Amino acid sequence: MSAITGTDIQQAAQALRNGDLVGIPTETVYGLAANALNPDAVLRIYEAKGRPAFNPLIVHVHDANEFAKYALEVPAIVKELALEFCPGPLTFVLPKKSIVPDIVTGGGETVALRVPGHPLTLKLLAQLDFPLAAPSANPFGYISPVTAMHVAEQLEDKVSYILDGGPCMIGVESTVVMPENGKIVVLRVGGVPIEELERVAGKVELRVNMSSDPKSPGQLKSHYAPRIPLVLGNVQELVAQHAGKKIALLTLGEEQVSGNVVAKEILSPKHDLKEAASNLFAAMRRLDKSDADIIIAQLMPDYGFGLAINDRLFRAQL
Repeated sequence: MSAITGTDIQQAAQALRNGDLVGIPTETVYGLAANALNPDAVLRIYEAKGRPAFNPLIVHVHDANEFAKYALEVPAIVKELALEFCPGPLTFVLPKKSIVPDIVTGGGETVALRVPGHPLTLKLLAQLDFPLAAPSANPFGYISPVTAMHVAEQLEDKVSYILDGGPCMIGVESTVVMPENGKIVVLRVGGVPIEELERVAGKVELRVNMSSDPKSPGQLKSHYAPRIPLVLGNVQELVAQHAGKKIALLTLGEEQVSGNVVAKEILSPKHDLKEAASNLFAAMRRLDKSDADIIIAQLMPDYGFGLAINDRLFRAQL
């Protein structure tokens, strides 16, 4: 049975109360949501995505004040960051209370919490008396969805309703942080650049480990991958190395190359990394529909949103 796509918050809320799955918009990517306090509903997320059960989920709440409902402690540094960035693309990993089912946390002792920065989903959360577990609404390992249509194309028969909030504004997943001894450790780069975090929290530690046994969302080695093989690096060198192949090109700005380029996506003609991030996943999806033999992606500048883009592209080539 095909899912209905629309903007009916009441219909989405009722489906979630029934234990069903709903596609929800956020400022980062579209999520596949279920009642985070209902283990059977959460299990459906893993089944629908084909996601490993040891991979933790992010729990979405309406307000940062709700963190205390699900976390054993909320340190002062977390409250400071939440005041600055919530609602927004920042996720906090905190010691969990027993109210949070183990299936949500991959059996771990911490829970990932955030307040999504999308008006429709915030209105939806206000209608519910439970938080929402919601990873990206796509088959596990594939490119994240940034429109309701992307969700419908891949998971339509597995969700009861898709709440259409338009294209996602940020376009890459949230930054994931963990407080440790009064400092902030970054576990995943994303929608809040490191420079912005450090403006509030001081110097942060980058601990962006790629693992087959993740302790927080977004740490798996292979993720965000198109079906066509993707390589990342210097565009000119890679095009020369793959001479004779049909090439799909993914670049920040215009790049002049001499090769058999059958498809091309420019993420930001003005070299704006924030704009590039918002266009990344949609561009990858379009290239993945081409008849190219290989996708050649340009390594981005290693600052601001460039860090998050490079992280996603690196994981996409594994």
